[in-house]
Amino acid sequence: MTAPGRFITFEGIDGSGKSTQARRLHAALVADGQRAILTREPGGSPGAEEIRALVLQGDPDRWSAETELLLFTAARRDHLERLIAPALEAGETVICDRYVDSTRMYQGLSRGDLRARVDALHSLMIGREADLTVLIDMDPGVALGRAKARATAEERFEDFGLDLQRKMRAGFLGLAREFESRFRVIDGNRPEDEVAADVWAAVKPALMAAT
Repeated sequence: MTAPGRFITFEGIDGSGKSTQARRLHAALVADGQRAILTREPGGSPGAEEIRALVLQGDPDRWSAETELLLFTAARRDHLERLIAPALEAGETVICDRYVDSTRMYQGLSRGDLRARVDALHSLMIGREADLTVLIDMDPGVALGRAKARATAEERFEDFGLDLQRKMRAGFLGLAREFESRFRVIDGNRPEDEVAADVWAAVKPALMAAT
């Protein structure tokens, strides 16, 4: 019987470098001969990718926080059913760029006091936390400049501005204290290679415990 895989998520404010570090960790695991999948939220499955376009594009006020919460939860459920759960059951390491902690912040904190609803929906419809969450912590002003420099169509949340970035950084650090056994906080205000080395040092014990 195959041992279940490990579920590792990356979190952080927009432009923090979390996506880059998620890709680097995945590449390192594959190069080491390990079975690993890199995915993202919102998205990661065909249905969830369709919802991604709805929530990340358009005017900042396109959706209410309550509607966003339902859309993100629907995308996450499809992602869980079609990719995350089957891969974990097959013994693969799943690395996910954002997961429910982003919803706890962006919908549960930033646009209303909806944290209790986020947690209730997560418990009812998802029921799966990450085994380990890597939080890339970065100065909000620098991160927002990076995010805006990408100039993509998916800038709806970046368009809320620096105040949101600051609020989200404080919120993510609060989550790291709340779930201290699951979170590892990495200083992202350094060269990419240094950050990657610290990510590997944080993740390696969790991977070795699974073998």
